Amino acid sequence: MSENRPETKKKKQPLSDRRKFILNMARGVGLVTLGGFVWSAYVDEVTASQLLLRPPGAIKEDDFLRTCIKCGLCVEACPYDTLLLAKPGDNKPLGTPYFIPRDIPCYMCPDIPCVPVCPTGALDEASVTTDGKLDIKIADMGLAVIDSESCIAFWGIQCDACYRACPILGEAITIEYSKNERTGKHAFLKPVVHSDACTGCGLCERACVTEKPAIFVLPREVAQGRAGDYYIKGWDKDDEKRLENASEIKTTTEISKKSAVDSLNDGLEDLY
Repeated sequence: MSENRPETKKKKQPLSDRRKFILNMARGVGLVTLGGFVWSAYVDEVTASQLLLRPPGAIKEDDFLRTCIKCGLCVEACPYDTLLLAKPGDNKPLGTPYFIPRDIPCYMCPDIPCVPVCPTGALDEASVTTDGKLDIKIADMGLAVIDSESCIAFWGIQCDACYRACPILGEAITIEYSKNERTGKHAFLKPVVHSDACTGCGLCERACVTEKPAIFVLPREVAQGRAGDYYIKGWDKDDEKRLENASEIKTTTEISKKSAVDSLNDGLEDLY
């Protein structure tokens, strides 16, 4: 009569120091690689974020990213399907709204339906309101920039597509006429963008006839330079207000101790 005996389990051998070292190294490499992918994706998103065009009323980008809850209500409210939500693989801050003017620009809805539905204030209704009414003309989505080297109007070919497409006709984009010296009998019709009126809607970029648009919209912070407090428009009272709280810094050199006339005479003495 045979006996049913349970099989004897082999004892698990402890890992040798060498095997532990190899496994730890492999885990470390895996974590570093994964971390590299995550960091690379984060850097790509942050870089792309600086160039994204947000819906009307969007607050400053850093604050926007902290405030937007990625609910998509603004996207749903847009009647033209202009707004998109960034999805995985787009290399854009995930779930945040943006638009691509060359595909579908902002059509400047008078009631700006995308803004009032925002539950967090990431789209600030007050920033697009004048005298208690929504005013799309004061929206600041970006600024149109013209590449004069690829714009055919600067070549002398008659084109005013961007000018005609602008919803703030004659204010955000105007046409500058000048003589074409090359032909002697034609005129250049050069488009000029006015930053104080342009909303960054992108209708001009959509209308541009060149293969790659010669007029395109960038976030205002990217598109514009900054003169700083060293330079001021003395004829502009509003510009002078920038210096109301500025402090004066004086530097004294040997030449500044003398009057302007004496400094000039010093140079003349060496000639005689």
